[in-house]
Amino acid sequence: MSKTKNGKSGKLGKSEYYELLAPLQQELNDVARWLQHTGKRLAVVVEGRDTAGKGGVISALAETLNPRHCRTVALAKPSERETTQWYFQRYVPHLPAAGEIVLFDRSWYNRAGVETVMGFCTEPQTQAFLKQAPVFESLLVDDGILLHKYWLTVDQDKQEERFAERLADPLKRWKLSPIDLQAREKYAQYGLARDAMLKATHKPKAPWVLVDFNDQRQGRLNLIRHLLDHIPERKVPEVLFEFPPLGHEPLREQFGALPKPI
Repeated sequence: MSKTKNGKSGKLGKSEYYELLAPLQQELNDVARWLQHTGKRLAVVVEGRDTAGKGGVISALAETLNPRHCRTVALAKPSERETTQWYFQRYVPHLPAAGEIVLFDRSWYNRAGVETVMGFCTEPQTQAFLKQAPVFESLLVDDGILLHKYWLTVDQDKQEERFAERLADPLKRWKLSPIDLQAREKYAQYGLARDAMLKATHKPKAPWVLVDFNDQRQGRLNLIRHLLDHIPERKVPEVLFEFPPLGHEPLREQFGALPKPI
């Protein structure tokens, strides 16, 4: 449980959450400027069970950043051609270039999670992935990519609450899929797959960080704070622009014979 400003334990309120989020988002803008200034590259992998809160924390990370320099990658089901490629191949084109932030809403770890549990890959494919993933990530880090991996944890009672909320809300129903509903019956199996994944891929060069997301607002704050604390010195001079007066009355749009705006 989190603690509010008055010291009481409980779920973090919306107004307090936004008050605490604002300075973190300012620091994220400092990071973005630093990446642009230095040409560094940042990749953030966000993984977790269904309903854990991956989309929400990625939105909190990205919403105040320049979308030209920060993008989210959430790949769909692989095409027939992609299924014949080296497994990591489809992710490589999405890695960040100089000055960029890439947020992976799920990632190559699909193979260790949903594909393994739901039988979309074979046991030899799973074992090959667990062997190759640390090597792949070591190469990324050796090449200078700042790689951060987060696993969002959520208890099954919270997961059930969120599934029910999505089912009841027509604006959230798109988040549900037949695979999500099948996952309800495989909570324990997903836990075992996660443990095997962590054992094989939690390495010094690319460690996992587990974040409690039973309270999603507090979880977002904790994840962002951790990310900021583990990025090198990032302050660079901010370019300030002068904004002199126009020198005349503001002009109105003129459209002539064109259609009038609605």
